Amino acid sequence: MARYEDALIARHPEEVREGLRERFVGMIPHNREIGLEFVDAAPGEATLRLPWQSRLIGNPGTDVIHGGVITSLIDSGCGLAVFCSLPEIERIATLDLRIDYMRPATPGKDLYAWCECYRLTRQVAFVHAVAYQDSRDKPVATSVSTFMRSGKRPEKGKEEHSHER
Repeated sequence: MARYEDALIARHPEEVREGLRERFVGMIPHNREIGLEFVDAAPGEATLRLPWQSRLIGNPGTDVIHGGVITSLIDSGCGLAVFCSLPEIERIATLDLRIDYMRPATPGKDLYAWCECYRLTRQVAFVHAVAYQDSRDKPVATSVSTFMRSGKRPEKGKEEHSHER
């Protein structure tokens, strides 16, 4: 794992975690609509939870969660891991997101995404992720992604839109 001693979350862990719990998930309309929940964060990594909901089913014959919802979970978690790597909040955007679906999610069970920013350059952040239910050792999906860094802080009052596509 990369070391991020200068990351904002490393300098102010409880304050940043509480802010992420309230703002990152709750103030992004799409995250709020699908019910994403903040689980934990540390320098360079983040975990989100997607509670199982029948309205998110992609195949009514199997009750399996739609792949697009899993993509949203992973993309949001990866963005959050990037934020947890930065010394200050700045705008980021997903450049590339590749997901390998390993198996269908078990109906009726919550999904989690554990995401780690393993390399941070001045312009690009590199992240990998695992979507799972019971154990990260039994993934539903794995992912690698890159995010562009703008180096600019979000405008006051517009922080909730800092994870743009």
